Amino acid sequence: MSRIGKAPIAVPAGVTVTVSADNLVTVSGPKGTLTQQVDSDIKVVQEGETLLVQRPSEQKRHKALHGLYRSLIFNMVKGVTEGYKIEQELVGVGYRATNQGNTLDLVLGYSHHYVFELPKEIKVATTAEKGKNPTIILESIDKQLLGQVAAKIRSLRAPEPYKGKGIKFVGEELRKKAGKSAAKK
Repeated sequence: MSRIGKAPIAVPAGVTVTVSADNLVTVSGPKGTLTQQVDSDIKVVQEGETLLVQRPSEQKRHKALHGLYRSLIFNMVKGVTEGYKIEQELVGVGYRATNQGNTLDLVLGYSHHYVFELPKEIKVATTAEKGKNPTIILESIDKQLLGQVAAKIRSLRAPEPYKGKGIKFVGEELRKKAGKSAAKK
């Protein structure tokens, strides 16, 4: 059995979950509504205040889908109640981030600015305090979309291994290399 797949999903008060006949799961809560199409082999059953994800057999494909859809539905329930937040930090001299609504303007040491249009489901905020690195704060109810957008922003200037310059997640530990001077000793 998939340990993740067989765990029940608790549905908090204020959250409604509906499963249509064609296996479309809709989760509505105080922060919004999310939908997910579930594979036709997997069943989502609501029993009172819990959701159960069930698979028809012990095939490898069914086991994989079992855990996958349980995680996706759990992330949807958590997203509509609490939401998700990712913070990124710009490390480097002259690196800046500003936003106008959902448009993010990044200065990353290139000869041009990066203007990044974010999806309407994501809220963005930027901070620039003196003596600290500029930060980008992304918030959304959709964990998949939020992670994809954060990875795209990071890919514009990934942290390099010698000085650590680039866009990194707040709290991320980077492995740094020694450089040329260490080899001469």
